[in-house]
Amino acid sequence: MPGDETPFDELLETLKKVAGLLRDAEVPFLLGGGLAVWARGGPETVHDIDLMLLPGDAERAREVLAKAGLRTEEPPEGWLYKAYDGEVMIDLIFGPSGQPIEDAVFGRAEELNVNAVPMRVMALEDVFVTKLTAMREHELDYESVVQMARPVREQVDWPRGRSGFAAAAVQTRLVGDSPSDLPKAAA
Repeated sequence: MPGDETPFDELLETLKKVAGLLRDAEVPFLLGGGLAVWARGGPETVHDIDLMLLPGDAERAREVLAKAGLRTEEPPEGWLYKAYDGEVMIDLIFGPSGQPIEDAVFGRAEELNVNAVPMRVMALEDVFVTKLTAMREHELDYESVVQMARPVREQVDWPRGRSGFAAAAVQTRLVGDSPSDLPKAAA
């Protein structure tokens, strides 16, 4: 496995551990990124765990994980913290691409059982908007986002994203269909 990949079962074990720690400390979080997509039938991920936090809860989440023995970092980007459970990386994200995680993002999330652990999972629309807005002109990797989106595209309510325009742009970039051609996700 390349150096930036982690066995999927190790990601899931760390997710259970970290979710339990944050739940016990009453720190609200959402599962985001590739694992949020996997929780709804998307492909396995081998990179990291993305946890989305309100900006006011991010430092407390980092402290909870540090107190439990995880190594933590405060990268210079200023919109996330990192924690490590051995070699498994956890991103504690509170301001992706300069857009703070807000109550509305939490409001669109749903409670799912993820590997037998109940937790709030970021709405797919928000996952894809976040993934695409994180891309920069010289670092475009649409392939990984397309691979995530295709298996779950019928679950996405494309117009419901952060704005109708952003959701439509994301939908068009990922699957090439008009939003009206896709079935609506169940409310």
